[in-house]
Amino acid sequence: MKLRFAAASVLLSAALVQPVQPAHATVPADADAAMSAFIATFWDPAKKYFYANSDRRIHPEHAHGPEDGLYTDFWWEAQLWELVMDAYERTGSAAHRKMIDDVYAGFVAYYPTFENNFNDDLGWWALATARAYEITDDAKYLNRSRSLFDRIWAEQDSTFGGGIWWRRNVRDQKNVATNAPAVLTATKLYAATGDASYLTRAQSLFAWIKANLQESGHVYDHLEGSGSGTLVKWDFSYNFGTYISAAAALHKATGTASYLADARGAADWATTYLTNGGTMMHEGVDDGGGFKARLVRALNTLVTDHGQRQYLPFLQRNATQAWRHRRTSDNLVGPDWSAPAPSTYLQSLTAAAAVSTLQIVQPDGNTGLQPEDGVYEAENARPAGIDSESSQAGFSGRGYLAGWNTSGQTLTFHVNVASAGAHELRFRYAAGAGDATRRILVNGTQVAADQPFPSTSGWGAWNTAVLKGVTLARGYNTIRLEMGSNFLNLDRLDLSGRR
Repeated sequence: MKLRFAAASVLLSAALVQPVQPAHATVPADADAAMSAFIATFWDPAKKYFYANSDRRIHPEHAHGPEDGLYTDFWWEAQLWELVMDAYERTGSAAHRKMIDDVYAGFVAYYPTFENNFNDDLGWWALATARAYEITDDAKYLNRSRSLFDRIWAEQDSTFGGGIWWRRNVRDQKNVATNAPAVLTATKLYAATGDASYLTRAQSLFAWIKANLQESGHVYDHLEGSGSGTLVKWDFSYNFGTYISAAAALHKATGTASYLADARGAADWATTYLTNGGTMMHEGVDDGGGFKARLVRALNTLVTDHGQRQYLPFLQRNATQAWRHRRTSDNLVGPDWSAPAPSTYLQSLTAAAAVSTLQIVQPDGNTGLQPEDGVYEAENARPAGIDSESSQAGFSGRGYLAGWNTSGQTLTFHVNVASAGAHELRFRYAAGAGDATRRILVNGTQVAADQPFPSTSGWGAWNTAVLKGVTLARGYNTIRLEMGSNFLNLDRLDLSGRR
C-alpha cells in the first residue's frame, strides 16, 4: 500500500474463552445485497479482475492498476480478494468459492511474477494467499505465500533496531503498513507448516513495532531518516487494524496474555479517538477509502476469536450506519459512513470497506436510524484548508484545528441525531489572538452570520461558545463553519439533545 497522505490497555487473564460464531450484517439479507451490488458494479468476469471505479472508466487521480488504471492496483486487488473470501466464509456459496480461484488467476495474468517494489503491497498478497490456503487447502496458495514472505523478509535489517523496509532497494522508511501484516502472515505460515522460524520472526517483528511505532495503544505510522530514526505520528485506522490483528494472531499462536492486552490497548484507542460521534471517521478516498476495513476486520477478530465482545456494539452500529448511507441507485457505500454516499463514481476499495464489514460483523437486526453520541472532534471532521495540531495542552481527542484565519477555509461536521427540533451547539475553542467570529450554516442554511468566539487568555486556554435553538432534521445533517474574523483554534463540537 503506497501511502499518499499526509486508551489505556487493560491486562487480561490468560484463560481461554469460547469464540462466538461470526455472522453476517445488520440483517443477513443486507450482506447478500451489498455483495451482489459490488460484484455487479466492479467485477469483470472476462478479465477475472475488479474495475477501479464504479463507472468503469480511468480517472487520473488513482490510475495505478492494469490497463492504465482501468482495473484496481496491486494492493487494492488483494483487499478485494479478501472481500470475496469474506463472502465465501459467510455463505459457503459455490460461486464465491469459484471466484476465489478466479481473482487469483486474473491477478497472475497481469502480474505473473508479482513484481512490485513496495514490500507492503507484496505483503498483502502474502497474507491473502495464506488465507486462501486456509480456506481451500490448495498448495499453490501456500507456496505463493511462502515465496512472497521470503522476498519481504529479505528486506529486514538492523537499521532503527530492526524491522522491514517499506520499499525494495530504497531505504527511506520502516512502517506499520509493511511490518504488521508481515507478522500476521508469519503466524499463518507457522500454523500451516509448523515451522517455528515463522513464529520467531513474527514475534521479533511485533516486538520491534511495539517498541518503536506505538505508545500506550497509540499506533503511529513510520520511522524515517538516519540514526535512530524520526518518528512520524500519522493516525490511520489501517495501522491500528494491522497492529491489532498482528497482536491477536500472536496471542492465538502462543497463548501469551500480553499480546491480547496489546491488541486491546490499540482497539480501545482507535474506537475512542478515530471516530466522528462514534462512527468511524472519514479518511479520504484512494488508499484511505479502504482503511476502515482493516480496523473492522481486526476488531471483529477480537470479538469472534478472543471473546472480546465489548467491541461488538461498535461494529454493529457502524455496519448499520454505513449501510443506511448507501445510495439507492446501486447499493454502494461511500467513504464517509456518517454521510450519504456521493452521486459521483465510487472507487472499488472505498465501496468494498462497507461490504466486508457487512460480511463479517455479527448482525443485531437493527436496521433503523443510528444516532451518534453527540461528541464531534474537529480534527476528525471535514476541514478545507485547515491543519490539525496538538502542541497546546488541554485539548480533547487527538488534537484540534489550528491556523484558521483565511477566507475559504471551512469545517464541516456530518452529524446524525435521534430527533428533529431545536438543538444546542457547543464549540470548544481557543482564541489567543483576540475576539473571533465564524459564519455557521446548518444543512446549507445560515443560522449565525457572526457567531462570536470571545478572546481567551492564550492558545492553551479553552472556552466554549454556545449556539442555542438550532433546528436539526432527524437523522443526517451538516454543520458548517466558514471564516469570519481573526484566528481560531477549534477543538470540538458537543451537540446536545433537543433544546
